[in-house]
Amino acid sequence: MKTLIPYAVLTLMLAACSPDSPQTDVDGAIYADAVANPARSDSDRERDAGRKPSEVLAFMRIAPGMTILDMFSGGGYYSELLSYVVGENGSVVSHSNEAYLSFVGDDFKAHHADGRLPNVEVLMAENNELELEADRFDAILLILAFHDIYHVAPQQGWPRIDGEKMLAELFKSLKPGGIVGIVDHFAEAGAPRETGNTVHRIDPGIVIADMQAAGFRLDAKSDLLRNMNDDYSKIVFDPELRGRTDRFVLRFVKPE
Repeated sequence: MKTLIPYAVLTLMLAACSPDSPQTDVDGAIYADAVANPARSDSDRERDAGRKPSEVLAFMRIAPGMTILDMFSGGGYYSELLSYVVGENGSVVSHSNEAYLSFVGDDFKAHHADGRLPNVEVLMAENNELELEADRFDAILLILAFHDIYHVAPQQGWPRIDGEKMLAELFKSLKPGGIVGIVDHFAEAGAPRETGNTVHRIDPGIVIADMQAAGFRLDAKSDLLRNMNDDYSKIVFDPELRGRTDRFVLRFVKPE
């Protein structure tokens, strides 16, 4: 069963956007239409209830005609939805690397097979080799991936990331006034960065501090994906928690 946010609620969310947004007059139905697109797989639809993509994309102010970077895009769940929202006049860059491809298996291939998303470009770039064009993107999404900046597993093709360098590259590539949307798993307040490596969680305070140090401004927070029954001591891949963790949703802006 699909969970779609009512049009009236989306409209109110969009009306509350600050003047820094590159677009504030989006028809809220476009997000529900993207989620309802019949080309989406059954497995993606099964994830919708826990991810609330209509609400998340509205909060991130994704709009038709935008150029979006889906950083560490995983299997491509959000890349496909972004493709439908930005439309034929927009474009999506779906980033991955060899370690992520090994982790997600055939999911990435299925999303991008046979040119089924013609406005999506696949970008393969390893952790410390990312090079992006300046002022290219209207928005960048990091969905359940910011904590991976602190993940270290060289034996699995994941060397330590130079986080400062990566965030500087993202800052450079984002247009002034552009948006960075981040969703990730809560860690305990005050937990060290190493939880990104051990239980794949991150204290949102770390995310905010690192993003602000890189030059971004925190624009808004959302409780869309809260789950107060989560156990922060457990790894997010625990079968009892996977897909049901307590998650924070943050929106940053590159100052004009």
